[in-house]
Order: sequence, then C-alpha cells, then structure tokens
Amino acid sequence: MNILVVGGGGREHALVWALAASPLAGRIYCAPGNAGTAELAENVPIAATDIEGLVAFARTHDIALVVPGPEAPLVLGLADRLAEAGIRCAGPRAAAARLEGSKIFTKEIAAAAAIPTASYAAFDALAPALAHLARLTPPVVVKADGLAAGKGVVVAASREEAEGAVRAFLEEGRLGAAGRRILIEECLEGEEVSVFALCDGERAVFLGAAQDHKRRDEGDRGPNTGGMGAYAPPPVFGPALAEEVMARIITPALATLARHHTPFVGILFAGLMLTREGPKLLEFNVRFGDPECQALLPRLKSDLLPGLLAACDGELGAFDLRWQDLASLAVVLAARGYPERPETGGTLEGLAAAAAQPGVLLFHGGTARREDGRIIATGGRVLTVTATAPTLAAARERAYAALGALRLEGGFYRRDIGWRALGRL
Repeated sequence: MNILVVGGGGREHALVWALAASPLAGRIYCAPGNAGTAELAENVPIAATDIEGLVAFARTHDIALVVPGPEAPLVLGLADRLAEAGIRCAGPRAAAARLEGSKIFTKEIAAAAAIPTASYAAFDALAPALAHLARLTPPVVVKADGLAAGKGVVVAASREEAEGAVRAFLEEGRLGAAGRRILIEECLEGEEVSVFALCDGERAVFLGAAQDHKRRDEGDRGPNTGGMGAYAPPPVFGPALAEEVMARIITPALATLARHHTPFVGILFAGLMLTREGPKLLEFNVRFGDPECQALLPRLKSDLLPGLLAACDGELGAFDLRWQDLASLAVVLAARGYPERPETGGTLEGLAAAAAQPGVLLFHGGTARREDGRIIATGGRVLTVTATAPTLAAARERAYAALGALRLEGGFYRRDIGWRALGRL
C-alpha cells in the first residue's frame, strides 16, 4: 500500500525508516520531507499545514494510509478531510486533537476522567489573572491555551517572572491567538517522563516511554527547545508503573473522549510528572514526540504498519507489540543560534563515518541536499544520532562516538544526554 508521511523533521525520518521496513509498504511519500527521508521515500513539496494539498495528493496517488508527524495538521482537521475522502489517517480528528490544541480542554477531560493532574485556574483577562497570581506562592506554571511552537509554557520561580508571562500572553499578545486564554497551574515536583500509546478510539496498546531533555545546555540549563535528546526505556519507569499509567491515565482519557463523541485514534502522548503521590498528567499531545520517536522506534521489533492500520480500523483488541531488549539513546545535533535564531546553510560532513558506528542510526531533521550532493542545514535541529546497545551506558558511548565523526560549523549538542538514568547505574 502507498503511504504518505506528513512532516519534515527527525521524527518523520524515523517514521519513514520504520514504515519502509514493512513488507506491506508500497511507495512511501513524505511531505515535505528532508535529505534523510529522500533516501527512503519520495519527498513532495507540500507543507504539513496545507490540508487541501495533502488531501488532493493522497487522492491522486492512491494513498492507503496517511501518517501525520506534527500536531498542527491534526488540529487543523487533516484526519477529518481524509475521512471524507475515504483515506485512513493514523491520527485523531480535530475534535480529539484539541487535547493538544487547547490545554484547557485537556484539563476538562482530565477532570471528567478523574485523571491526576496539577491544580489550575483559567483566565482570558489580565486583572483576574494577576489577582489569582497574588494569592499563590511561587513556583507556578503559566501556560498559553493554544499551540505556541514550544513557547507557551513558563515555569516561573518568582512572582515577578509569573506576572511577566501573564502580561506577555494576555496584555502584549506575544503569542497571538494561542495566548488569548491562559492557565495558571500548580508546579509539580519530580521527574518528567513521556509515555506513548497507540489508540483505536476504545483500546490502547502501550508504545513505550522515554525521557526527553528540553533545555539547550548541559545540566538542564538555558532556554527551552523542541528537545535536545532522549533515551528509552527510562530506568525510573518500570512495567508496574506502565500498567498504572495505562489504567489511571490513558484508558480513562480514551473512555471519556468516546463518551464525548470525540474518539481518539492514533498516537496519544502523555507528558507525566512522577511525583511522590504517583504519576500526574502535565499535558497530552496527539502525536509522537521529537526526539522521543527517534529513541523509541529503533527498539521496536514488531512491524509498525499493521499496528497503525489496526488503530485506524478499530482492531487493537487482539493486537500486541514486541520490543527488542535494548536501550536506546538519541542526541540532537543543532545549528548555532538554536533555538532563538538558528543559522542555516552550513554543510554537514562525516555522515558516512558516523553511520558506520555499530548500532547507530542517523535521523535527519532540518536538512536538504544541494545539487552538488552536499547536505546542508536548513533548520535548528539538524540531525538526531540514535544508538542502541544492551545497556544505556553502551548506547550513550556509541552515540557520542558517532557525533565525534560529524562536522557542522557552529553546530553543537548536549554532552550529558541520559545523565539522570546513568547517575543511578
């Protein structure tokens, strides 16, 4: 069957890589793709948010399955338009995609489903928001309700910082429509974990857990980014905790969405805080994470494609996934200036030497191939280097050996990916 993967980052390259290994796959297309996806699929120059363009392409190229990478096309209704055209989409319709499109909607679903989460209050006006903030003791979390490209969450250590975030969102309109409504939330303490489940509207299959590194610099310092690296499985997240999360968070969310006539199909991503009282929900996302996807898929022993089809067809009841008994660690190579103003156009060298390292996979993010064959950086997160090995320490060694073979002028990466887990070993 022909498949269309939507997006152009490292996550989408990992999805193309996994789907290309399936004997069920025919032609694979990626819109818009990058230099890495072009080696396994045919890139097509359609933006991930061009819903009508994507649907038209799927119609004319006999696409049997569309696999969205980012959240924006899902929030814009890609799955709805594909359903009208009779084409499967491994992602939720817009009504269910509000889980990521509106943080207030997520809180409402969590309340209806009795899912443990941080206490909060929602506001759309400055004065009551500031009055509420004055009654709180920092730290607090200020969140924009809508999609804000990773810039909509401020963990404020002081009241001044929190007030600044509230004013930036509600008074200055710094995030536009995304910040017209905000949440002021309790700041949970513990370790963050990303948990993924494959859902068919009623049932869910555990897809694994990973720990991400959002801050740009070592020691979890510097500005927030889309993610500088991840590892899986997290030693802190064992089978018993996975069962608890599926029973207390994932399954109740699915049941509540179904009762609201908004069944969720696709990848449900629960961002959790492991607190002293147990796991609590920070947020839901409606797709794989990046770079968590690059850490998770290389551990998958089963064919991903039948799983996605079973989710689309409501047939996950008798479905299971098998995983390799390996640890995985992924490190992002970023361009100078990321995340504020990444420099583009630099040449990425040493790819063959890096890929030759044992257990190493290279997933392209912001890359393109020039006419002379050179690979250049076109975005902030240029490449994800993923390594698998019997232990996390060995995976880390392999990943950093591969990074040592790469050259990108001004490029940088964190040298402490996995520090939480490796500190325990």
